[in-house]
Amino acid sequence: MSQANYLDGNAAAGALSEVFAVDLTAATGRCNGCGQVAVFAESRLYVDAPGMVARCNGCESVLLRVVTTPDNTYLDLRGLTYLRVPNS
Repeated sequence: MSQANYLDGNAAAGALSEVFAVDLTAATGRCNGCGQVAVFAESRLYVDAPGMVARCNGCESVLLRVVTTPDNTYLDLRGLTYLRVPNS
């Protein structure tokens, strides 16, 4: 059995906190690929690329991409139908 090369979505907390004032790892999202609804912390986070890629733990579709350059942070949320953020 090969070892997984991904982290869970909680590992994105630091990078996402630089852009959002709330903890997005507690947010619930719906995968645009398979329709699964889950807490973002349950996603599979890959950090072996120039940025981070979060994938659905159900179908492996890309949910979110985050790339940070010296001047900007790029977010791609196309893989999420929605991301519901709880109010305090």
